[in-house]
Amino acid sequence: MRLIAVAASILVLSVIVTSQAPTDESPAAQMRGQHTFRYDTFGDEQLWTDTLRMHEVLPGVSPMAALSLGLKVDVDALTPPVRKALLAGQVNLNDPAVTLALLKMDAVVGVSAKIANDRLTSVGITCALCHSSVDDSVTTGVGHRRDGWANVTLDVGKIVALSPALPGALKVELQSWGPGKYDPRHHIFNGQSLDIINSPSLPVVIPPAYGLQGVGFETYTGDGPISYWNAYVGITQMGGKGDFSDPRINVLVSQQPDLVTPRLSALMAYQLSLTAPPTPAGTVDTAAAERGRTVFMGAGRCSGCHIPPTYTDVLLSPQPFLHPPTVVGTETVYATKSATKMYRTTPLRGLWQHPPYFHDGSAQTLVDVVNHYDGLIPLGLTPAQKADLVEFLKTL
Repeated sequence: MRLIAVAASILVLSVIVTSQAPTDESPAAQMRGQHTFRYDTFGDEQLWTDTLRMHEVLPGVSPMAALSLGLKVDVDALTPPVRKALLAGQVNLNDPAVTLALLKMDAVVGVSAKIANDRLTSVGITCALCHSSVDDSVTTGVGHRRDGWANVTLDVGKIVALSPALPGALKVELQSWGPGKYDPRHHIFNGQSLDIINSPSLPVVIPPAYGLQGVGFETYTGDGPISYWNAYVGITQMGGKGDFSDPRINVLVSQQPDLVTPRLSALMAYQLSLTAPPTPAGTVDTAAAERGRTVFMGAGRCSGCHIPPTYTDVLLSPQPFLHPPTVVGTETVYATKSATKMYRTTPLRGLWQHPPYFHDGSAQTLVDVVNHYDGLIPLGLTPAQKADLVEFLKTL
């Protein structure tokens, strides 16, 4: 029976992999994908407006409160007078009316709103809500977009818990997630209501969406390629209209018209075009980093799993090459809620930019990461080797 189950899982995964949206990485496709990434709600107003009734809540939220929850403001979307007033400190960020004005200008990153007669009538979200940030060039949370950067300060749980439609116990569970975390295995939206599929909730770190070129099986648990995950998130988590089916996790959502599937190819093209940000100048000891490279390839035994240039081993076999949770040595329960029950080796591109580390955020710094593996394997690295290895990791 176990062999039959394994064979069935492989068959399902083969179908998912072969159904990956065809890759068109042309500039035109990337531009379409950028628009989808930044502005397309896939019709998810059915969740955020019709079900959660967030349009009733947001008019009472001030920009300062929104920024404290990790929402970002795109300075390039502001009208010149508003941008000038903001730079001059003449905008009252404690006034909820300013929130409405920002939404009207489509300046809140990842939030799409419709306003009629100065009244908010509809709210939806886009991919950019969780997977974009800003450069804080105006003030914290206000600046130029940085697509692909995980929004590590976004508190999705607290935002959703503002909904007047949710019961108190569920709000408490969502509020426990914390900034920069989300639990994609906690619930699904079936087009009409939220179905809780795993409780208690176990949130994971929101990952960056850059540096994915050539990686393969891009999720923590390697459930499928980019378009598989985009479909899962776009339909079951964002609440977009579309079809998603994966019997491995007993999830089936079917809605017409399908507003997600036709956009997956261009969305993937844009994501693959997003390169990891370079390490800021002056933040790395280059001599130490070169020594750290030697540790990475040798005594640290890092390159056995983090194979350059993608710094993962997930494509070592036709099916995703994965590791049992005990090998990783971090939290183990999240994997049990996935289709694979295992973890993928994390690619390391742009590592300097998105602490905390590991899917559960258990390592706050790169030093913590190195110490984790030094104790788990164990490696027996000297303090100097550890310091050099950290400098090298910052360069990736």
